[in-house]
Amino acid sequence: MSRFGGILPALVTPLDGNGKLNTRSYELLLERVYRAGCHGVYVCGQTGEGLQLPLEVRERAVEVAMANTPEGGSVIAHVGALSTADALRLTRHASSAGVSAISSLPPGSGYSFKEALRYYQAIASASSVPLLVYYFPGHSTAIQTTEELLKLCELPNVIGLKYTSFDLYRLSLLQRAGYTVFNGHDEVLAAGLLMGAHGGIGSFYNLVPELFTGLFADAREGRWREAREKQDRVNDLIRAVLDFPMLPALKRILSWSGIECGYAVPPRGRLTSLEEEALRLAVTSAGFAPEDLGRGRAQ
Repeated sequence: MSRFGGILPALVTPLDGNGKLNTRSYELLLERVYRAGCHGVYVCGQTGEGLQLPLEVRERAVEVAMANTPEGGSVIAHVGALSTADALRLTRHASSAGVSAISSLPPGSGYSFKEALRYYQAIASASSVPLLVYYFPGHSTAIQTTEELLKLCELPNVIGLKYTSFDLYRLSLLQRAGYTVFNGHDEVLAAGLLMGAHGGIGSFYNLVPELFTGLFADAREGRWREAREKQDRVNDLIRAVLDFPMLPALKRILSWSGIECGYAVPPRGRLTSLEEEALRLAVTSAGFAPEDLGRGRAQ
């Protein structure tokens, strides 16, 4: 397996009652995803609430991920922040911690492409490890065209991108240009792999990592019917969970399965008791036992 490929969960960040990293729960989550055959992890991205967390919590999460990743596994640290200064601090810390790569969302939608380009130039120059641009048009409109993406990929130290868009034709163009591409939307992993993605980084990998690693193995061996069947199974779960706020729902489901994750960072709210009951029913109706999600029993 290439160092930059395969199935990498965008890890949820378990927190204690004081908003600090719940180290033991993070270790348990890492153990589960690696036991399911995952090839690495993506730390403190959107799913990991990186932009909402204090810098010291993010740095600690990188350290714990590094300490609990087996030889050959990839740790990609998301270093995106609201200020370039904070992103540079996170970049230097992740580099010194020995991560496989860093990644970052672009500045928000109020920024131009030229400003996004300067931002990526700054963190790429500060990093001693490769950088993956994070293309997510739902988060930022600063990057809009294939030509802009190619210009970012041409920066020194940039090797490719995390690609969270349903435009898989554009994904294929970036892959064919020689860049590493991770599919970002969980719902279309099979299609993204068919179009040339080297792997996937996603949220629901926290809950059913064995389905995603199985799907990836099917795709690598050309078993596309089996890959699509696993994708359909994943999408049943996604449809059930996305009737609720995603991050609070993911954290509650993981807590039910034995990994206490606390609650989402404010201003995100908590599920009410009625919503939790409805979530349990929705997940069960989709064919999954809530307490088994994440335990390798979802197939």
